[in-house]
Amino acid sequence: MRQPQGLDLGQFRLRDFVEGLAGSDELQIVDDPVDLADVAEVFEGNPRAVWLRQVGPERAELVGGVVGSRARLARAFGVAPGALLPEVLRRLRNAPEIVEVGQDQAPVQQVVLTGADADLTALPVHLQHGLDGAPYISASVDYVLDPKTGWTNVGMRRLMLRAPHTTGIDLVSPSDLRAIYEAAAGNGRPLPISFVVGSHPIDQVAATMRLPVNELGLVASLRDAALPVVRCVTNDIRVPADAEWVLEGYLDERGHAESEGPYGEFLGYYGAVKRNPVFHLTAVTRRHDALFQTATIGGRHMRHTDTAVLSGLRTEVMVWRALETAVREPLAVCATPASGGMFNVRIALRQRVPGEARNAILAAFGCLANVKNVFVVDPDIDVFSGEQLDWALATRFQADRDLIVDSGLRALPLDPSLAAGSRAGAKAGFDLTWPFGSGERIETMVPEPPRYAGPRRESVRAALADGPKYFAELMAALGSRDGREVVRELDALRAVPGLARDAMGRYSIAGPTPLPGPQ
Repeated sequence: MRQPQGLDLGQFRLRDFVEGLAGSDELQIVDDPVDLADVAEVFEGNPRAVWLRQVGPERAELVGGVVGSRARLARAFGVAPGALLPEVLRRLRNAPEIVEVGQDQAPVQQVVLTGADADLTALPVHLQHGLDGAPYISASVDYVLDPKTGWTNVGMRRLMLRAPHTTGIDLVSPSDLRAIYEAAAGNGRPLPISFVVGSHPIDQVAATMRLPVNELGLVASLRDAALPVVRCVTNDIRVPADAEWVLEGYLDERGHAESEGPYGEFLGYYGAVKRNPVFHLTAVTRRHDALFQTATIGGRHMRHTDTAVLSGLRTEVMVWRALETAVREPLAVCATPASGGMFNVRIALRQRVPGEARNAILAAFGCLANVKNVFVVDPDIDVFSGEQLDWALATRFQADRDLIVDSGLRALPLDPSLAAGSRAGAKAGFDLTWPFGSGERIETMVPEPPRYAGPRRESVRAALADGPKYFAELMAALGSRDGREVVRELDALRAVPGLARDAMGRYSIAGPTPLPGPQ
């Protein structure tokens, strides 16, 4: 196959990314045959990505949990976990470059199946949860053309197998795709759509964003490289040419016509049976050695699931963008994966004026309906540490002073704590910062092991002549590795007029400092 000039069609291949995890604690490889019925148990609560090399009677290759950790997601962007959000924000400012390649150059169209040969039930699709309505394709990234703008909309949707050529698709929640589809169905027209299954983690991050741009360009911007695309064989949609699989087809014009679900949702509970559109398959294209992908979702181990980690990064991006206009110095944002990556958000900032912590809370409330509980902390708290946040909540928070509660706000309908049928709920903000201007009190300072730094002096008295000193500073001045001789010198100096201690506990001598004893 001839490579398009200047394009690396392997740089953003899912298989290559997974192979790069081999030999690390981030990947479990299972070489033994695994029945489709047993796949879900292998993934349940597993903190690692899992590569199953022989799944089902076809002995297909299946990978899941690829982005189920922040470390793996950061690795996809080539940065450390702590630098992930700044790197994504940087890449969002990139001007996109999209390069269309021919079908003979696109790895994802090395194999093309149409008609009866395009069979969804021949794919390694497994039952994920005990009450699910059927096996689900859960790592599918959808590509749709918006007739109004000509832009490509990119998202992530689950597909419930119904038959060899049809699936259900969840379009209940408000989304751009739902609006595009309902406009088409309202005019009695089907909506062409294509699903990529087996995509690089960066492409999945792009699919979770909801920004008013051509989202094909968003994929390119986040890749920080030119995006090779190819036109599908049965519709005019362009998809990444370096993907593993593509399922082409259309959503029929009947609207929300068929039952779909139940399904184990990303908040850790089941979603009920719903009325949803039907997807009709017209073609399957793939690489010769295509790697199928599934996403881990829901259950009691949400912090290890693909959906929670992806949702968390998206939430952090949206909250950060809101904070940029609401406060002067935001420092960090964490959307906890254990809350689905969206309900509980932690913000660290440096307050420049009184009230900025509350401004941050209200900005987070307003930027996403999914944000439910917001915790704002001072710069010394690590927002990625549950232990430190628990400590800040215990020691810096007074409910009658620092709690903000607002009600009647738009909420996520999947929130099981909402009243039946309700689409509005309450949000809570927790100001865990010290009251403005009080952070220099000794009572607000955090104990740490002593550090012995400072200029050397011949005696405690000489050191105090430079100004007030903490005991550790006196030890440093004497070069003491013990401290008890400093105690003895201080005891001798108590006979000297002016020896005192201030409110911070520092020692000082005011005025002349004659030697004790007869003069």
